[in-house]
Amino acid sequence: QDHVCSLPKVPFRGAPCSDAAGSQVPYSTIMKQVNNSLSGVLWDELQKAPFYEYKDSVGQFHQVWFDDPHSISLKAAYVKSRGLRGIGMWNGNSLDYSREAVAEQQTQAMWQALTP
Repeated sequence: QDHVCSLPKVPFRGAPCSDAAGSQVPYSTIMKQVNNSLSGVLWDELQKAPFYEYKDSVGQFHQVWFDDPHSISLKAAYVKSRGLRGIGMWNGNSLDYSREAVAEQQTQAMWQALTP
């Protein structure tokens, strides 16, 4: 209810609790899963990033943070406004490069967001 998801204590480079406890999920999986989530897409104004929440088949609560074309475009615009030399995203190969129309549109929108 309060949108708090505690990470298990998994040490990583000296941090007592880190995203090393999580796992990477392909963008296509996120786009399918968010529609069946408890929350739908939520937006964190401080991080300028979307996230959603769901419970798995055993009732465990999960929170998934991701970037979408909107959040990427905000970050790209920030980089451009500061005169920085560039931007990249963590894993472009996590996009859906299948020939499905929805996947092609989502992937194209993500790449276009990198150039404000």
